[in-house]
Amino acid sequence: MSKATILEWFEENKNTYTKMAQDIWDHPQTAYEEEYASGLQQKALEAEGFTIKQPIGGIETAFVAEYGQGKPIIGILGEFDALPGLSQTATPTKEEVNAGGPGHGCGHNLLGTAGVEAVVSLKNKMEKDGLAGTIRYYGCPAEEVLNGKTHMAKAGVFYDLDTALTWHPMTSNAPINRSMQSMVSIKFHFKGKPAHAAASPEAGRSALDSVEMMNIGVNYLREHVPDGTRMHYTITDGGLAPNIVPESATVWYFLRAGSKEEVEGILHRVKNIAKGAALMNETEVDSEILAFCYDTLPNDALNELMYHNMLESVPLEYTDEEQVFVESLAKSLPSAGKSFEELIPTSVSFHPYQPGVSIPGSTDVGDVSWITPTGMVTTTCAPVGTALHSWQATASFGTEIGYKGMHLAASTMALTAYDLLNNTDQILDKAKEEFDKLRDGKEYQAGI
Repeated sequence: MSKATILEWFEENKNTYTKMAQDIWDHPQTAYEEEYASGLQQKALEAEGFTIKQPIGGIETAFVAEYGQGKPIIGILGEFDALPGLSQTATPTKEEVNAGGPGHGCGHNLLGTAGVEAVVSLKNKMEKDGLAGTIRYYGCPAEEVLNGKTHMAKAGVFYDLDTALTWHPMTSNAPINRSMQSMVSIKFHFKGKPAHAAASPEAGRSALDSVEMMNIGVNYLREHVPDGTRMHYTITDGGLAPNIVPESATVWYFLRAGSKEEVEGILHRVKNIAKGAALMNETEVDSEILAFCYDTLPNDALNELMYHNMLESVPLEYTDEEQVFVESLAKSLPSAGKSFEELIPTSVSFHPYQPGVSIPGSTDVGDVSWITPTGMVTTTCAPVGTALHSWQATASFGTEIGYKGMHLAASTMALTAYDLLNNTDQILDKAKEEFDKLRDGKEYQAGI
């Protein structure tokens, strides 16, 4: 049962999935509004014989596509939401498609499409080989607001998985060997008393003053939190006019740290600061948690397998035209002046999991990684120095640079899932053993 037929399938069918990724890039939609991408992927998978379950957890754009029967059950995670304000043409200079519109600055047009490509290729291999087992593609909405998979987890769709695989477009080819941070997204709503700001300011109680005092308190807290903690905020409601004492004001916080327990501790202190600000200013405050994702649990057994399968995949090669694009785009990046080979890595690397070292970013993949063993890789889809959530990222993810990285990720996941279906070298047992060790008896509980 050779894997060569899987790679042959990719060569024969990659244009279909390049077109799908391009189509989604051309129709960007933000969290929970991804009707176009979700519908496109569902239609393609249904045509390939997958059974579609939709909606999931009451979310219209969330779905699960399944093929096969019995154990093991292998899941591949996909995402397809875009980011607001990142509209950009696929060119090396800043140029919006639609002024202020959304764009795929995190590459989710690639991320989800690679998952579809992987499961369809695997389905064809299972048919040819008569291979038992179940494969699933998870169409996951709203990763950018970090709660789509949490809602799906609450619906119970991940609990019977033997393992899950995923990836993310980046600027290198490697398994992710560091944990991504846990994060809570929370809004604090203050309520005060309006008054004429000049004629009777003493009668008013400014909700905006309470927000500002809260922010000062949180800024002093920065000295007393674990290294690597991130606390970001934006004032989303600051009143109506300068001559009216603001009756209402809202501040929106993201709090990140290396573990969910650390975030919970920081959140407790931030809530107390909010209460103190309200007390000082004789206002009221309440809060609402919008998302609370877990830190991710890298799994060396799965990541090493994905690494070897990435090496078996078709290597990345580029045209002169693509080289010109990369070198032109790099002029707007910190990596300007590097050679094309330095800007677009084609080599594959592997480093074991580094406990206690986290990447300063978050994903709701963390929730899944606390439910089932999860492997995750990155591939080169943009020049070195490209920041996610930037116009340069949007541009790259709409070109062959992004699509070639996407196909590499898809074949890596497909080859890995094939090994898992065959339980090559008892890899599932090793992954589960490592998973249990990392969790250390802690059970997943949804944060929202």
